[in-house]
Amino acid sequence: MKLAVIGRGLIGAAAARHLSKMGHEVALIGPDEPAGYAGHAGVFGSHYDEGRITRQFDSTPFWRDMNRASIARYGEIFAESGVEFYREVGVLHVGPRESPDVSSIGGIAAEAGILVEAYDDAGLAQRFPYLGFPAGTRGYFEPQHAGYISPRRLVRAQTIAAQRAGARILAEPALGISESATGVTIRTRSGDVEVERVLVAAGGHTQSLLGQSLGFVVYARTAAMFRLDAAEVQRLAGMPSMRCFGPKGADPYILPPILYPDGQTWLKLGGDPVDIPLESEGNIQDWFRSGGSIPVAEGLEAQLLERIPGLQIEERRVVPCMTTFGTTGLPRIGPLSDRVTVAFGCYGKSAKCSDELGRLGSMALLGENHGVLAA
Repeated sequence: MKLAVIGRGLIGAAAARHLSKMGHEVALIGPDEPAGYAGHAGVFGSHYDEGRITRQFDSTPFWRDMNRASIARYGEIFAESGVEFYREVGVLHVGPRESPDVSSIGGIAAEAGILVEAYDDAGLAQRFPYLGFPAGTRGYFEPQHAGYISPRRLVRAQTIAAQRAGARILAEPALGISESATGVTIRTRSGDVEVERVLVAAGGHTQSLLGQSLGFVVYARTAAMFRLDAAEVQRLAGMPSMRCFGPKGADPYILPPILYPDGQTWLKLGGDPVDIPLESEGNIQDWFRSGGSIPVAEGLEAQLLERIPGLQIEERRVVPCMTTFGTTGLPRIGPLSDRVTVAFGCYGKSAKCSDELGRLGSMALLGENHGVLAA
C-alpha cells in the first residue's frame, strides 16, 4: 500500500518507521530544522532540542501505557538506527507534601509497579545536596526507565530506521492535501505526491494544514536555557530530570545539564504562567520568530535559582516552543475519512512516548485499530 506521513517530527517519524517495517511503501514528508528562526517563513517544530523528560510514571493510565510501551522500544530504535538519544538519569517528582498531585504519586506508582523512592525534607537534602526546597516538601525519585531523551536525535533515529526499512524522505513542507475516491494528493513545492492514504502528524500545524478545527488549541511556550561552566557541571553531576509541582507558573520542569551541539552544556527549564493561544499559522510563525517571552524566562530563572542555590550561570537563552491542548487530556489519533488519519494533540507529553503514539497512528491509518480515536 502506498502511504504518506505528513510531519517529520516525533510522532510522524515513528509512524513512518512502523509502517515501513510492516512492508508498506511510505513517504515521510516534512522540512528540515530551520537554520534560524528570525527569518524563517515556513513551518516550525518543537523537537529542535536536546532535552525532554522521559519517565514511566504518569497519573493517567493512558499516558502510563504510552510511556512504558515507548521506553521498552528505545533499545530497538537505537539498534535499527545507531543513534543514541536516551540517558537514564532518573526523574524527581517533587512538591508540597500536602499537594494531592504529590501525595498520590506513591500509591499510583505502587499500583502500577513503577519503582519510586520517597524522600521528605532531610532525605531530599541528603540525596540531592545541590538542590534546595522549602520545608514540607516531598519528593519521589523514579530511578529506572526514566531520565531524558534528545528529541532531535530521536527524530533522527526514527528517520534513519524508517529509511533503512524502505521509507522515502521528502524534506519539504506539505502545502495542502486533497482527497478523492481513489486516493490523496499532497501538494509540495517540488510537485504533487499521490498516495492511497495519509497520516497527518504535523503537531501544531495539523489543523491549519487540514483547513479545519478538530477542537484543539495551540499554545505558545517559552523555555529558558542556562549555560554552565565545567565546575558547575561537575557540581551537578548525577542531577535527575525534575517535575516540580505547585501553582501554575511556579511548577517548572527542569532538565539536568546537557551537552548541546554547540559544544556547550546547558540546563533547561520551562513552565509558562499564562496560556497564550496561537490561533493561526501566522501567529505560530510570529511567535517562533519572536524568540519567546523574556518575562517568562526571567521568572523561570528566579525559580531555578531557588531550586539550585548558588548556581553560577554563564549565559541565558530564551527559546520559543508550542504545545497543543484539547479538552479530554487525550490525543486525537484516528481517521477523519476513509483515506485521511490524524495523530496529534498531546499536551506537551508526547516526546517520551512518541513511538507508541506513532505506532497507534500507523495502525489507525491502516484501519486495523478503530479504538484508537481519543479526543
